[in-house]
Amino acid sequence: MAELEKRIAQGRGDAPADIVLRGGKLLDLVTGELLDGDVAICGDTIVGTLDHYDATQVIDVSGLTLVPGFIDTHLHIESSLVTPFEFDRCVTPRGITTAICDPHEIANVIGAAGIRYFQQASRHTLMDIRVQLSSCVPSTHMETAGAELLAADLKPLMGHPSGIGLAEFMNYPGVIFRDPQAMEKLALFEGGHIDGHCPLLSGRDLNAYIAAGIRTEHEATSAEEALEKLRKGMRVLIREGSVSKDMHALQPLLTERTSPYMCLCTDDRNPLDIGEHGHLDYMIRTMIALGTPPLAAYRAATLSAAEAFGLKDRGIIAPGKRADIVAVDSLETCHAQLVLAAGRVVDEAAFAGRETVAPVGRQSVKAPPLRAEQFRAGGNREETDVIGIREGQILTDHLHETIAIVDGDKRPDPARDLVRIAVAERHGKNGNVATGFVKGFGLKAGAIASTVCHDHHNIACVGIDYADMAVAANRLSQIEGGFVVVKDGAVLAELALPVAGLMSLEPFEAVRDRLVDLRAAARSLGVTLEEPFLQLAFLALPVIPSLKITDRGMVDVLKFEIIPG
Repeated sequence: MAELEKRIAQGRGDAPADIVLRGGKLLDLVTGELLDGDVAICGDTIVGTLDHYDATQVIDVSGLTLVPGFIDTHLHIESSLVTPFEFDRCVTPRGITTAICDPHEIANVIGAAGIRYFQQASRHTLMDIRVQLSSCVPSTHMETAGAELLAADLKPLMGHPSGIGLAEFMNYPGVIFRDPQAMEKLALFEGGHIDGHCPLLSGRDLNAYIAAGIRTEHEATSAEEALEKLRKGMRVLIREGSVSKDMHALQPLLTERTSPYMCLCTDDRNPLDIGEHGHLDYMIRTMIALGTPPLAAYRAATLSAAEAFGLKDRGIIAPGKRADIVAVDSLETCHAQLVLAAGRVVDEAAFAGRETVAPVGRQSVKAPPLRAEQFRAGGNREETDVIGIREGQILTDHLHETIAIVDGDKRPDPARDLVRIAVAERHGKNGNVATGFVKGFGLKAGAIASTVCHDHHNIACVGIDYADMAVAANRLSQIEGGFVVVKDGAVLAELALPVAGLMSLEPFEAVRDRLVDLRAAARSLGVTLEEPFLQLAFLALPVIPSLKITDRGMVDVLKFEIIPG
């Protein structure tokens, strides 16, 4: 009662507000107007706008424009390669005050303990981390993950203050063909929020998927695909990650008319890209530069996102709403000059005052030592299935190449950009090693290996030299996971990710600098991809068409089956 009365008193002006932002223009996301007047804050709540207020603390924002805090509607914080606390420190100063995350990367390694880690961390970060419960651990039956989460395992995790609902349901064949385990999970969250993941799904199959109660979707890669999903009532999340870059394809679709049903997300974005370009702030200014009306861009980043996920307490600067506010230099350039998260000024003192949670998932890389000969690719057919990379997308092509068999092995052929790819099980379960071919890396020598390998997070390795592939893969066990680049038996660059083989314990600035070194080392091997490490990770995700590889073999995603060896 005391807090309620305090908010009312400060909103009416009967008592000074705790904080007043004075001198800026306020973007009204309903009318599109730029309005004058103070913004009064009591604790974590906005209590007054469009008027003059006295306050205990007045912050001058003259010359700036006030917009609501940005909401990333779908991401995996693990893919930022840092802990939730470093992710908070990395992106909150850019204006991202809410992150709706799916911790299925760490859950695929250590199960429910990984989700609980994120739930506990969410209580201490400046940004509001909302933790969806991971629906697909593992993502399919065609891989070996470190854990399995059934509906009965998710039920005890429900009800946490950070929760919204069920995270991206990647097993869309399981939905449309009514797999019993998929049905149990959907029934558990029926009536609540269920996030989608259905690349290229259309027609009656899409109708069936949406009829399951799935409300949001971030896998549209063309305006045509996104438009069908919009017409069928789905909220479309425009994605711009480090690998999946769909913003330019979908930007023409974002208008003031469609913006209530469109949102923004990053999905997987690392500190190097954030440092060089930005996060949601980068998406906003880029789309405005491409012709998106500012009102549409800011709606998608704030109010529409809040409405899509049922967060009725934020998304607009208005009395009674959470005091998530960004003061930008201009709507067009979108550079945050001041950020408030739940009424707290985001600065180094605020970050220093946070409590933290001990990391989990140490010593998670349990692969047996790998030998060079395990990377050979046998077979009795010269016609070979080859993964074709589409740079800037996680979709791949299913190519067919003729590769000669010499001494029982199909060798990599750098002249044709035919590179060996292998996935080795690393959770200590069966020691599987599967090999194949990929085209699009440009690799001329050496090897690259990673334990960031969606979503099972086994060891993924590409290379020209088998001995270098073995050195790179074995080095990952020694450093508890991460990224490694090797040539002629020597490690050229590496990044240790000891938290479940996914996240560093170092500051995000150190991770960013290591990524610069890794990128340079990869290019020295001939790699032409801008982001080779996360591109490699997605080559092992068997829910994204068309051809992928797991520790069990090459996967025809369209048929949803492993290709016979």
